[in-house]
Amino acid sequence: MDDQTVTRSVPRSVGLLGTLSIAALVALGLWGFADSYLIESGDYFAPTVAVFIATVVFIGALVVLGARSKEWLEGPYW
Repeated sequence: MDDQTVTRSVPRSVGLLGTLSIAALVALGLWGFADSYLIESGDYFAPTVAVFIATVVFIGALVVLGARSKEWLEGPYW
């Protein structure tokens, strides 16, 4: 069976819904961050920034490890 004849098991609308929900969560998080830390007291500003940076570094490391894997497109998911 040719790879191009395989139908998609997940409709594109589900991917769009996932992308929109992530964008909404990011917007809500940024609004909450600005409302709580930047406008009101900044007691937890430094720890919040530190956790954010650690999270970005951790996710970035996972992306790099996954992209460097030689079998990342050969798995059954793709």
